[in-house]
Amino acid sequence: MPEKIPTQSANTMNAQKPAPVPVPVRTRGRVLAKIGAIAGQNLVPIIFLALSIGGVIAADMNINYLINELIGRLGRNGFLVLSLLIPIIAGLGLNFGIVVGAMAGQAALIITTHYGWTGLGGFGLATLISVPIAMLLGWLTALVLNRAKGREMVTGMILGFFANGVYQLIFLVLLGWAIPMNNPAMMLPSGIGLKNTVDLFDISYALDRGLDFIWNGSIMSDGINIFGLHIPIEIGPWRIPILTLVITALLAWAISFLIRTRLGQQMRAVGQDMHIAEVAGINVNRTRTTALVISTVLAAWGQLIFLQNIGTMNTYNSHEQVSMFAIAALLVGGATTRKATIWNAIVGVLLFHTLFIVSPQAGQAILGIPQVGEYFRVFLAYGVIAVALAVHAWQAKVRSNRELRGEGE
Repeated sequence: MPEKIPTQSANTMNAQKPAPVPVPVRTRGRVLAKIGAIAGQNLVPIIFLALSIGGVIAADMNINYLINELIGRLGRNGFLVLSLLIPIIAGLGLNFGIVVGAMAGQAALIITTHYGWTGLGGFGLATLISVPIAMLLGWLTALVLNRAKGREMVTGMILGFFANGVYQLIFLVLLGWAIPMNNPAMMLPSGIGLKNTVDLFDISYALDRGLDFIWNGSIMSDGINIFGLHIPIEIGPWRIPILTLVITALLAWAISFLIRTRLGQQMRAVGQDMHIAEVAGINVNRTRTTALVISTVLAAWGQLIFLQNIGTMNTYNSHEQVSMFAIAALLVGGATTRKATIWNAIVGVLLFHTLFIVSPQAGQAILGIPQVGEYFRVFLAYGVIAVALAVHAWQAKVRSNRELRGEGE
């Protein structure tokens, strides 16, 4: 007889099935906590992104116009904002003293304009002339800030006010009297002091259009073709300042390279803890001085890039708000007084200037008063620094509390 094969009951088969691996109950909570932590770390950029989107919608702004303006403003302001990164790495905080570098750039520009040096060559000569002036001013700034450790930001701000007074004394009183200069196009009718506005027509867009002989950077199209299908999406007109953006990208690369060098590691060590860095044999004051000198020279070049794009120079006011706007943009991008990255600078410039562009039209659309947008610009420039610093202080307190709880567990 054939042997009977035993069959298994349904209960036995169910019992032999591997039990499903239970999903940890806390996994979802951990994911949400991680998302919350990321959002908390980027709270300032998220707030300003929401404001920017809301402003664009309220203003019903043409997107092509907005993109064109943002491209121009990124080229105009990106270099200046990047000049703030090195002092932050070295523990000097937000360098309000870059206004001193801006003055050095303007002084060099006054010299080249007076002697009639024009075009890209005149702009390049202005950058060279600004280097020794900016290095000297950066070194003098470092002498002061090295005696005000822990209070660098407020000291740098007051130092900027003092330097502004010296600048006005030189170019409003001494020039034409103690310093010989004869140029009716630039001087006041009395022959003493410069006019309030200096025309920079000879170097206007010298850098922005430095590669026009290859491509002028214009983009304009009435649509795009995908697999033979024409999609009528209007693109442009956009004007890309190619050489300016290339130089800004080179600066970003140079900063990332500097961080990996021995000097960059010394700056990091000083920024994290000056006492430990000194014990490790690092000359703290010299490292801080080097960071400030580099930042001041970069600020001078950044101001030159800014002014060649504007085309005119307000002799006594163009430099005054440089540090305020650059620092506000950097903070909007998510930087703090102790940590900042290249992406913080780029994102900050885009978000900050998006609000600058849309605020007048948004004020007109919402309240029927375009002046509200202008007032909002002023509020934005000053208020964003206070808001960003307050948020970052709150975040630091939250992190500190979490660390204390972690030690207690």
